[in-house]
Amino acid sequence: MAAFHFGFDLNHFGFIRQDFYNDPVWTLQRTCILSLFLFCAGLGQAVAIRQGQGWPRFWQRWVQVALCAGLVSAGSWWMFPRSYISFGVLHAIALMLIAMRASARWGVALWLAGALALVLPHLVQHPFFDTRLTNWVGLVTHKPRTEDYVPLLPWIGVMWWGLAAGQWALARHRSLLAGPVPAALRPLAVLGRWSLSFYMLHQPVLIGLLMLVKAGS
Repeated sequence: MAAFHFGFDLNHFGFIRQDFYNDPVWTLQRTCILSLFLFCAGLGQAVAIRQGQGWPRFWQRWVQVALCAGLVSAGSWWMFPRSYISFGVLHAIALMLIAMRASARWGVALWLAGALALVLPHLVQHPFFDTRLTNWVGLVTHKPRTEDYVPLLPWIGVMWWGLAAGQWALARHRSLLAGPVPAALRPLAVLGRWSLSFYMLHQPVLIGLLMLVKAGS
């Protein structure tokens, strides 16, 4: 994710010339990164629920995600006033986390719900969903002009599958999600524990550095 964003920033400041909006080299990377991001978020909810995380702790974390989503919108409006982020990945996660908690007891139906969510936007589209106030649903007739767009449909399907996979692993193969972290992977584990902080800080740092380089060139 950080490498992808660094490439995007290099392109934005004119150090490279790439089409991040249409070139499959970049759009496929984004799809893979986002899919892994949301799948892990769903899987993480399965672990949190199994560990007995209560609603107060859930809402505490949810408020952090929601506030960060608001900061992303504000920052993107400053950089891209015509294509600012009104419903990006953090906005989506904030909404989907509530849906995960509400559907945590669905069992096998989580797999079916995920499949339906992934397919539905290909079957149903309507101009009603093309505005900034409604495009978060995902049933749009065309992709909106924005720097990040992660609508509820189809992406909640990926998180539902992550939740379902996490519940399956915890019930049948708990060792996959438990046990000590190998020494070589511990730095990544630290990033995982501070994932929201890393997500929020890496772009301002990268953009700031490139602005300094640009100013000095």
